[in-house]
Amino acid sequence: MSYRRVRIAGATYFLTIALRDRDSALLLENVVVLRRTLRQVKHRYPFHIDAMVVLPDHIHAIWTMPKGDVDYSKRVGMMKAQFSRALPQSEYRRASHKQKREKGIWQRRFWEHWVRGEADFRAHVDYIHINPVKHGLVLRACDWPYSSIHRYIRDGFLPEGWATDMPLKDEDR
Repeated sequence: MSYRRVRIAGATYFLTIALRDRDSALLLENVVVLRRTLRQVKHRYPFHIDAMVVLPDHIHAIWTMPKGDVDYSKRVGMMKAQFSRALPQSEYRRASHKQKREKGIWQRRFWEHWVRGEADFRAHVDYIHINPVKHGLVLRACDWPYSSIHRYIRDGFLPEGWATDMPLKDEDR
């Protein structure tokens, strides 16, 4: 059985893109390369980044595709490939990675969710911004430097102390 992705032209999608090694900090160690890669992909295939957070081993993002365009998969693939090519060659690669000309940095698949309406959008933006707190990386969401929360605060959509009084559930600690 193959997985079928939702493809709606001009739609908004919540994405999770993860490294194969979930104990890695590769994304933070190379955040400048990741930002440059995203700019290059956006230049070639435009889309809007509504919200985003870069964590040590994965990215959460909300992307809105241009009117008439459905191909977020192409953009994710380009981002992963260009980021991987910009890094030094790793010592070991499995045969399947060599055959597909992959470095084996990323999980082969990514997760997407079609954002359905304003409440769904808001819930996913909040999820993105609280994620560094949820993972124990900072105590306040606004203290994480690799997050769109700073744009939301600057533009007046969120107060600087957003979610500081939000109790975390036991499973989120």
